[in-house]
Amino acid sequence: MQWSTDWGLRGRMAFTMFLLFGLYLAFVGALVSFYDAGMLTVLVLMGGFSLVQYFFSDKLALRSMGARKVAPDEEPELHRKIERLSQQADLPKPAVAVADSQVPNAFATGRNQENATVCVTSGLQRTLSDEELEGVLAHELAHVKNRDVMVMTIASFLSTIAFFVVRWGWLFAGDDRNSPPVWVAIVVSLVVWVVSFLLIRALSRYREYAADRGAASITGNPSALASALMRIDGRMDDVPKEDLRDQAEMNAFFIIPIRSGLIGKLASTHPPMDKRIEKLRELEAEMETV
Repeated sequence: MQWSTDWGLRGRMAFTMFLLFGLYLAFVGALVSFYDAGMLTVLVLMGGFSLVQYFFSDKLALRSMGARKVAPDEEPELHRKIERLSQQADLPKPAVAVADSQVPNAFATGRNQENATVCVTSGLQRTLSDEELEGVLAHELAHVKNRDVMVMTIASFLSTIAFFVVRWGWLFAGDDRNSPPVWVAIVVSLVVWVVSFLLIRALSRYREYAADRGAASITGNPSALASALMRIDGRMDDVPKEDLRDQAEMNAFFIIPIRSGLIGKLASTHPPMDKRIEKLRELEAEMETV
């Protein structure tokens, strides 16, 4: 495998986390000021939630999908594919999970390369050929190798905290719920959530390009992933709407986002499908000339 460090991705991850850190310093300051809460109390609460998210994000993600980890004797072929691709990617073999869902999709989760899990849906296994499935699995392993799963997990958690204050902040105001400071705090939280939401979306779109390139490096077969993306995208329209709604919250981690109307497209966590396929075709042409 000819793997080269994606400094564009690393730079974007560092810049995004730097901006989010500054944003949340202002956010914590607003909570302390407007809710008359002690700095130590706010930091302990947010720190506690962050630790739970950091150490249990993989379990929460799998549970939200109704997925379960499977042993090699349950899914021998899937384990063999992931083990071989992990060796090619110079990665420890991740845990393997399967979600019983008609939505053809896959995602990677976990706080680091030693604690990663790759999950595929039963719909994905039924939809793709062996070569296409390997392309998708390599894409998820590229996320693990790029360490962008952890960054997205942390960034998404901070955004969720701000949204929680926007939605439920008035409950913590006591008897004086109409107090101006309370509503100022909620407005500040809304601004924090919107800005962090946009930052996360921008990073998420770039990391998908990086994982596509990584998959091509691991397998040496960009066309297999391009074919898989087209096949998955074509199958989405046939999936029951309730299945799409149930899994929409995992969009940022899926290989293909679940579309949800105009707003969903504007705030998409993934770049346009035609652009991804075009770049994979360009990679294929480059590899053929080497």
